[in-house]
Amino acid sequence: MESSDEEKYDSVSEDEASVSEFEEEKDDIVNKENYVKTEEKKDELCIGMEFSSDETAHKAYKRFAGEHGFNVRKQRRKKKNDKVVRLLYVCSKEGFRKEPKIKTCYSQPITRCGCKAHMTCYLQRTGRYKIVSFNQNHNHDLVKTPMKHLLKGNRMFSVAQIQHADDAEMSGISAKSTVEMMSREVGGRENLGFLEKDYRNYIYRKRMEKMVKGDAGAVLEYFQKKKEDNSSFFYSMQLDEDDMITNIFWADDRSISDYNLFGDVVCFDTTYKTNEYDRPFAPFIGVNNHKQTVVFGAALLYDETTESYKWLFETFLGAMSGKQPKTILTDQSAAMANAIVKVFPETKHRLCVWHIYQNAAKKLSHVFHGPGQFATDFGNCVYDHEEEEDWLLAWSNMLNKHNLSENKWLKNMFEVREKWAMVYGRHTFTADMVSTQRSESMNNILKRYLKSSYDLLSFFEHYERVLDDRRYNELNADFKMMHTSSVLSASVEMLQHAEEVYTPEVFKLFQDQYTVIGDYVAKKVSKSEMVYEYKVSYRGGPREHLVNYDATNQTIQCSCMKYSFAGILCRHALKVLDKKDVRRIPSSYILNRWSKEAKSRNISSYRSETFNGTVTQSIGKRYSHLCHNFREIASVAAEHVELTMCANEAACELLKKLEEKKKELVKANAWMLPTSNVEHVEREEEDEEVLNARGIKRKATVGRPKNKKVGPHGRYLNALETKKRGTSKRKLSFQVFDK
Repeated sequence: MESSDEEKYDSVSEDEASVSEFEEEKDDIVNKENYVKTEEKKDELCIGMEFSSDETAHKAYKRFAGEHGFNVRKQRRKKKNDKVVRLLYVCSKEGFRKEPKIKTCYSQPITRCGCKAHMTCYLQRTGRYKIVSFNQNHNHDLVKTPMKHLLKGNRMFSVAQIQHADDAEMSGISAKSTVEMMSREVGGRENLGFLEKDYRNYIYRKRMEKMVKGDAGAVLEYFQKKKEDNSSFFYSMQLDEDDMITNIFWADDRSISDYNLFGDVVCFDTTYKTNEYDRPFAPFIGVNNHKQTVVFGAALLYDETTESYKWLFETFLGAMSGKQPKTILTDQSAAMANAIVKVFPETKHRLCVWHIYQNAAKKLSHVFHGPGQFATDFGNCVYDHEEEEDWLLAWSNMLNKHNLSENKWLKNMFEVREKWAMVYGRHTFTADMVSTQRSESMNNILKRYLKSSYDLLSFFEHYERVLDDRRYNELNADFKMMHTSSVLSASVEMLQHAEEVYTPEVFKLFQDQYTVIGDYVAKKVSKSEMVYEYKVSYRGGPREHLVNYDATNQTIQCSCMKYSFAGILCRHALKVLDKKDVRRIPSSYILNRWSKEAKSRNISSYRSETFNGTVTQSIGKRYSHLCHNFREIASVAAEHVELTMCANEAACELLKKLEEKKKELVKANAWMLPTSNVEHVEREEEDEEVLNARGIKRKATVGRPKNKKVGPHGRYLNALETKKRGTSKRKLSFQVFDK
């Protein structure tokens, strides 16, 4: 296929063509205007044209092919003394397909037809490549303009599109939606520059590159990077004797700060499993002063044994500077209860009502949704009753009414009644988290962001979206609290005071209690000096609540104990205060955790970084910052035709200046690698010092694995990966923490 003139170039020596790659690039940028025949004239390729490198020649021919309607393939690259001296680029339809020796039930469509179009380049004494043979005659039809964007040579991602794609993938947007949105921005898919399958391939390759070190290596690198970005980031991993990772715990600085403010009550939930390893995902969650869910930390557990829970709770305690919660709400688990007693001796252990209802619906499905109102009777046993005798009677009546006296699950629940029945827990502060909504809402949130198909690294990355979502909601609540005032149901001093001190959500709860005191009757029972005792009932009904009030120090206590477990005064206590002409909430009954001043954190801390910090970060960070500024410019310019023309002219001038500046940086050897690459190089040495975890420990598979496809010979794919490594119970741990 080559011309007869090509052979005379085979004698080019290595020393005659020895020019460094960077010097070639630099020389080409500075001096290419001096060449009459340059690679800038991409549509005028001809014999004698020169290129600074093989890559430049390849790009020029690809661009030529894209404009004329065909694809390019590298055919041969002749080397001499490790130096490429001959380049041959051909039409993708060159040659003919070889028939396979073994016939298969399927075959790819035939694409080759013996096309002779090609471009051959030889290395010159100057170190540049010169076209010595060029044939642009094809024996097939060329692709027409409406379809040229489908050619491989015309499909590529720009830096901006890569950043856009990364942001969309991290936001959980599907590939189809991302491509459709990006194509609308450029006026159609034919102007996009790539296809949907190219986008999917890019995302897949990016994930594979991240996982090149395996799950364990990728997770360690992820945590190390988080630690580099913020020294207060905490993570800890537990290894078994085979150096396989069993349990993982992590918490960022914001989570630790939130725990210091609102960590008096913690809800620990291990019922959510949403990762490739089918491990229990166990977040430590609480509630802030806006009654919103906050996350104090999270863990991925290998198993649910006392040993694993003990390690996790000890690690959590270490991350939180040894501060134990007042109350912890969990699912019913003997192993977990044993670990809590050992690690949190000062903490009250309560069972989460949401889990109890879930278990009741499963264990007692035949009566739970039946016509006998079992769910109502069971709910009364959970929430109602102030005296133990009344509760025992109600429990017995429920069992007899529904013929459940011998039910094993209910017998077990009766044995642990002090951990879930409100009659036994009214004295325990739970921040009103005993309701079913807290855990249920958190599970719904996790389902929106985390998928079972995620590998561990993707799981951690998308978990960050959960935190970002929660924290942005909190920021909105703070903003609304600062710029609005709650509507009072009545213009009374008590409600005005409550609106001043409480956040809007807590104020609503307080106002709900106060607005009904008119329907209650308070009867004085006794008086001893300045201590009064009242019986408060609804419209004089038979059910009464005993309220004691000490006028000397304005202390008040109700038999319903609402302030003890919820942190706000009940309607019965408010009725007595109103009767005693107390117009403001006693200061001892305003919990700081429910107040507007609960957070000492400055609102400005919500901003993760400033411009000065952004410009020194990665390409992605700089791109995001510039997008914000130019989006404002585009918004103004699009309002009028003349503004659009003005912005377009300015943009062209700016682009020329940037190109000139880029040339100056290259000429001055000041063109730096992207920050992400530099950081990667610097971390390679640190990786050697990190604990050498061999992998993530998987549980042995019993029966057919979930969501696994069957491979050749009936073997389940990745079955070896699910094999349990070792049976030893001995585990080692390490942790990284900077106080």
